[in-house]
Amino acid sequence: MYQIIPYIPKPSWNKDKLVGQKLLLKLEEICSIRTRLDISNNFRELTMFNLALDCKLRACDFLK
Repeated sequence: MYQIIPYIPKPSWNKDKLVGQKLLLKLEEICSIRTRLDISNNFRELTMFNLALDCKLRACDFLK
């Protein structure tokens, strides 16, 4: 009447992955990002990047 289906456990989604808070950007990384955006004349992205850093916003808050 009913068939017994064996339970096969699935591996967890975060196995062998780094989860949690990411490391902060270093000053050299921030300067290089600003320089690349400035060289490529991408003023919109440069303005958004500077605004996010100045306001200390997270990416999820900034996109809202």
